[in-house]
Amino acid sequence: MPIYSENQFIFQNSNGVSLYIKREDLLHPVVSGNKFRKLKYNILEAKSLDCTTIITFGGAYSNHIVAVAYAGKKAGLKTIGIIRGDEIEKDVELNPTLKNAKLFGMELVFVSRSHYKNKHESEYVDELKAKYGSFYLVPEGGTNHFGVKGCEEILEPTDTLFDYIACSVGTGGTISGLINSLKEHQKVLGFPALKGAFIKEDIRKFAKNNQWDLISDYHFGGYAKINSDLVRFINTFKSDFNIPLDPVYTGKMMYGLFDKIEKNHFPDGSKILAIHTGGLQGIEGMNLKLEKQKLPKLI
Repeated sequence: MPIYSENQFIFQNSNGVSLYIKREDLLHPVVSGNKFRKLKYNILEAKSLDCTTIITFGGAYSNHIVAVAYAGKKAGLKTIGIIRGDEIEKDVELNPTLKNAKLFGMELVFVSRSHYKNKHESEYVDELKAKYGSFYLVPEGGTNHFGVKGCEEILEPTDTLFDYIACSVGTGGTISGLINSLKEHQKVLGFPALKGAFIKEDIRKFAKNNQWDLISDYHFGGYAKINSDLVRFINTFKSDFNIPLDPVYTGKMMYGLFDKIEKNHFPDGSKILAIHTGGLQGIEGMNLKLEKQKLPKLI
């Protein structure tokens, strides 16, 4: 049976442009949002292949790492996380994301940033096989055929009334799944959390139509970059609508949507559905960074 999320009304402006948000963040307290979708079929595939171990990749505050750790534990699978940045190892107990991943039973392996870049190379995978034996590999962010398949289940039949579907973009799996489940009159707008146009090619590997576009003006300097304006927006949004946004993905997407609506980017009467992809576990870690930078904290 498909799992559906609640759509929450946000506002309608004087031109009749209405904005709703799909609360995928409420799917699960740990494996929330797009991580729930991406891991669903990957976990089933690992079990069907009789694999007992999952290996995956991620950074210090990765939503994906903690989600794999929890989902793997519940599925009875050993999990190993290859973590970008060997300098992080000494501060694991101060990092809420990695600390939780360890609590869920994940073995953390810290590698240098230069070594981490080899994660797509077959030689590197062979090294992992020689060290750990047989395992099921889940790519960084969970984006593969099975991850996209899970994200194709985000939209439900009643969502056909929307003209635009908006989502944040990291590794491209979520937006690809949304694109593949569109009706002919709909379009997906992706808000990349990273700088650079390379993500378009990653999306094209999975997307089955051209009903999509990327709006790349709201990454705030790059992945996990943030400033006081974004913090203020996220905090105001939570106060106004009682919906928390994460600062890496959904906060930037919603900031961009509000700005585009204010600048009359959308035709009068447009109906927009924004996908809340979760990631709220990262707020605690981001507040530690904001404190060091002497910036306001996320509430």
